[in-house]
Amino acid sequence: MTSPQHPPTAGGTTPPPGCPAHAGAVPLSGPRFQTEPAELYREMRRDHGALAPVTLAGDVPAWLALGYRELHQIYSDPVLFSRDSRHWRLWDTIPADWPLRPMVDHSFDSVLWTTGERHSQRIAMTENALEGVDGFELRRTAEEIADRLIDAFCGQGEAELISQYATLLPALTLVRACGYQDDEGPGLAHSINEFLNGTEESLKAFRHFHAATYALVDARQQAASADIASRMLAHGGYGREEIVQDLAVIIVSGQQPTADWIGNSLRLMLTDDRFAASLTGGRHSVNEAMNEVLWEDAPLQNSVARFATRDVQLGGQHIRAGDMVIMGIASAHHDPQIRTGGTSFTGGNNANFAFGHGDHRCPYPAQEIGETIARTGIEVLLDRLPDVELSIPEAALVWRPSVWMRGLTALPVRFTPAPAARSIR
Repeated sequence: MTSPQHPPTAGGTTPPPGCPAHAGAVPLSGPRFQTEPAELYREMRRDHGALAPVTLAGDVPAWLALGYRELHQIYSDPVLFSRDSRHWRLWDTIPADWPLRPMVDHSFDSVLWTTGERHSQRIAMTENALEGVDGFELRRTAEEIADRLIDAFCGQGEAELISQYATLLPALTLVRACGYQDDEGPGLAHSINEFLNGTEESLKAFRHFHAATYALVDARQQAASADIASRMLAHGGYGREEIVQDLAVIIVSGQQPTADWIGNSLRLMLTDDRFAASLTGGRHSVNEAMNEVLWEDAPLQNSVARFATRDVQLGGQHIRAGDMVIMGIASAHHDPQIRTGGTSFTGGNNANFAFGHGDHRCPYPAQEIGETIARTGIEVLLDRLPDVELSIPEAALVWRPSVWMRGLTALPVRFTPAPAARSIR
C-alpha cells in the first residue's frame, strides 16, 4: 500500500517517487488507440522498450507490457506477477467511483482474481458447467438467432451489422445458454459494452448487469434447468455470491469479445481482396479471416492486470512490488522480434494471446463456445446475403473509443434484398 507521505495519484496530484508516472508516462487513453494503435505501440516501444509507463483514468500509474516475450513471461509466472489485486500498492488512493474499479476490484470474488489451489477449484467448476454445453445445440441456437436477426433487415437491402447483428448474436446465444430470459439479451449486451468501454457510465452498467445475474442465480436455486447457471449451482461447495461473480465472468468474457470477433472478421472479409474474392467460395476463408483478426485486431487489445509481488527487472524497467502491469496483447502481437520482415500470421498460427495464457487463460470450453458463435454468425450472414458489401468507404469506418476492446462502432452494408429465412429453409 502507498505510505502516508505519498500523495494520492487518482486525483491527478503528483504520483509517489519511483512510480512509473515519473518516467514520461503515456496516458492510456485518446483517439490514437482507436485510429492508429499499431503505430502508437511502435512509438511507445521505441521510447520505453518492452514495458512502458502509462497512466489510467484519473492519472493512476501502471505499466503496459508491450513485448511478446515479456508478456509470455508475465503470463507464465503467476507467483511473481499475481492476478490477486490485493497486491496493488495504490488501493488507498483509488476513489470509490473510479471507472476501472470493476475491472480490478478484488472484493468482486470471482474466478478472475483467485490464485493457486483456490483458482484451480473455481476454474474446475466453471469448466464443468461450460463443458455441459452441447456443441450441436449451441450451433443450432446460434443459427436460429442469426436467422431471426437477419430476417429483421434482409428485405431492406441495407443494414448496420454491429448494432443489428454482431453485438446481439453472442448476447442472445449466451443468455439462453446461461439461463437468462431471451428478452434480457439486448439490455445485457448494452450494459456489458458500456462496462468494458471504461466510461463514466461503466459503474451504472455494471450494477444493472449484476442485478440481472443475481436474479438468475436466485431463480435457479429455486428451480434448476439445463443451463450453465444450474450446472454451476449443482457443482456444490460455492455460495450465491461466488456463483454470481463467476457467471458474470462467463457472460462478460464471452459476449463483447465474440461480438467484436464477428465484426472485425466481417470488416476484414469485406475490405481485403484476399477474402472478398472468396466470400461465396467455401468456408476456409472464414476460418482464416477469424484467425488473422486474432493477430491483427484482437477483440481484447489490452487486459487488466497483473500485480508484481516483489521488485523485479523486466524489459529494461524496474518494476516495484505492488505495481500494476497491463497486458498489452495488441502490442505483443505486433512485436518486431516475432514479426520479422512484416510477416502476417494467418492460417494455422495460433500462438497469439487473444485468449490469454497460463493459469488464467480463457478456459478451452469457453473459447470453443465463442468460436462456434462467431463462425456460425459469419457463415449464416454470408449464406443469406452473398453479395453483401460496405455501403461507405473503408476509411470512414470508426473504431469504438475503448483502450481495452478493439471493435467498430458501426459496419454499414448494402446487399440485394433477400427473403426471410422461413421462406428459404
